[in-house]
Amino acid sequence: MPEDSYEPKIIGFLCNWCSYAGADGAGMARRKQPPNVKIIRVPCSGRVSPELVLRTFMQGADGVMVLGCHIGDCHYGNGNHRTAKRFPVYHRLMDYMGIEKERLWVQWVSASEGQLFAEAVTQFTERLRQMPPMRGKLTTVPSPD
Repeated sequence: MPEDSYEPKIIGFLCNWCSYAGADGAGMARRKQPPNVKIIRVPCSGRVSPELVLRTFMQGADGVMVLGCHIGDCHYGNGNHRTAKRFPVYHRLMDYMGIEKERLWVQWVSASEGQLFAEAVTQFTERLRQMPPMRGKLTTVPSPD
């Protein structure tokens, strides 16, 4: 590995009911994937606020994944609809903070889609490897002036 390359630190917020089970299935099936994602199990993707995503970047993540149930399959009825509606808010906040929108990955992964989970982790990790690290890039929130 070249001296200036790095391994991206990725935080994955995974829905307890679908995506977390999909990640577990990927592991049990021994699907090949990079070890870059630290998984945080959340009750629903709809509980992942834009502020939480921004704070995750500010605390040193190079990328953030928000994975939830497919639209129409949410255990709570409409949590994934909330996630889908927040996507433009995530991007506006990231743009305001100077964070490339490519550092956020939102996808629907069901409990039976371990292969899809492994592919998403692999693709996102490869994308981030092509970008410079975030470390030290964000230290304070810019003033609105």
